[in-house]
Amino acid sequence: MKSFKTINLLLILSCLGLAACNSSSDDTDTASETEVDTEVDTGTDTDTDTPLTTGILHSAYYEFDSENVEVVLSGDNVIIETNGLPNHTSPYWSSDHELFVEPTVTSYEQMAPGNIDDFVGTYTLTVANSPEKASSSSATGLGAIGIAVSGSVIYNDEEGPGIPLDDAVGSLDFNGAHTGPQSFHYHLEPISFSEDDSNLIGVISDGFFLYGRKCNSTGDYPTDLDESGGHTSTTQFTQDAEYHYHIQNELYLNNYYILFPGDYQGTASAIN
Repeated sequence: MKSFKTINLLLILSCLGLAACNSSSDDTDTASETEVDTEVDTGTDTDTDTPLTTGILHSAYYEFDSENVEVVLSGDNVIIETNGLPNHTSPYWSSDHELFVEPTVTSYEQMAPGNIDDFVGTYTLTVANSPEKASSSSATGLGAIGIAVSGSVIYNDEEGPGIPLDDAVGSLDFNGAHTGPQSFHYHLEPISFSEDDSNLIGVISDGFFLYGRKCNSTGDYPTDLDESGGHTSTTQFTQDAEYHYHIQNELYLNNYYILFPGDYQGTASAIN
């Protein structure tokens, strides 16, 4: 998987030719904080009839861990592919893995079966580079509903069809994550890269970004969130106000913060 630095260098060389022309003590290896705008020429690949990369990739995508996640701008869309692995410690790694730690908020008896390294495969999501709100909201489903900056995927607040997370919360590690039928995934605030702050969590399947509990534009908890935890304001990645989601600053079971308990406000794409 190419790093973003490699991709940027190739794009810069291409343009020249044409012109010629945010933690806890458990936190390790969090996502990088490089903010880069990429702008290249428009056009179509005559061999494949596919659009060449156009416009400027939203700079929030450069927060995603480039070892686990590849982000490509294709026409007006962004293609995000991840290996599904997190870049931080967890008791769900195999005991001989360098990122393994002993369980703290959970226990071996409560943990879900399977280790992170047992899950091998990729997840791909294609979203609009400039997403728009839909005429009506739509419910999230089971399985992955977003991709986090760490490389792992985001789930909603259910453990099964109509089954709340309540009985499974004891299996979650200190990042509010556990293994499941197909992946290691987050349900709660992931403190290795966002704890009571405005840090970027990831992108939801409708193309809107999800941030921590605080708003970067005010440095405080937003008071104008809709039923999905969304509002329109500036972020650390843009000077123009844009719609995005936040982890809602509302306690669940008196102790936790659910990542995304609401509906999609945009048009969601499947994570394959």
